[in-house]
Amino acid sequence: MIPLAELWIFIIAAFALVITPGPNMLYLISRSITQGKKAGLISLVGVVLGFLFHALMVSFGLTAIFMAIPYAFLVLKTLGVGYLLWLAFQAVRPSGKSIFEARTDLKPDKPGKLFTMGFLTNVLNPKIAVFYLSFFPQFIKPEQGTVLAQSLELALVQMSISFSINFIIVLSAARLSLWFNKNPSWLKMQKWFMASVLTGLAVKMAFTKVK
Repeated sequence: MIPLAELWIFIIAAFALVITPGPNMLYLISRSITQGKKAGLISLVGVVLGFLFHALMVSFGLTAIFMAIPYAFLVLKTLGVGYLLWLAFQAVRPSGKSIFEARTDLKPDKPGKLFTMGFLTNVLNPKIAVFYLSFFPQFIKPEQGTVLAQSLELALVQMSISFSINFIIVLSAARLSLWFNKNPSWLKMQKWFMASVLTGLAVKMAFTKVK
């Protein structure tokens, strides 16, 4: 299994990534504000199951890639570094939005549709697949066990963190959105803080080597 020291680095990375702007977070906050906490939580269940879909696909895919392509790690590491730097840029670009700048024009929907929309918002988001495929290999080492077992371990950790953070945000979405709108300077700080964390992770990833 993955050493605790490495796992803590992954936990920090997963936490930083889950609170950066993205379709999942924007949808959950918007839905919670427009239709209430219950609608937000139903949507969240769909989003989390969408993570499970990506996790299973990438877990089996990574196993095949590592077995078939000797230089797969280098390719995926390069993709991962580029992806993290792109996220950092997205967080601070002038036209970028904070996760707390939510839509307020969503119409009320029934539970089944809320769940389905949350699920599809995640499943059809190619950035999630890119994250799993490019980021996970940095923490997977063949000598620590099977690639499949390690990737599933990372997936469960990432899903747990995502659910926990999103759960808290769904419950307090309206108050958080109102507070940040009244304090725009904190929105700028949040964006630059996320960009700094993501850039630091990209640098660490760039120097990661296969043991």
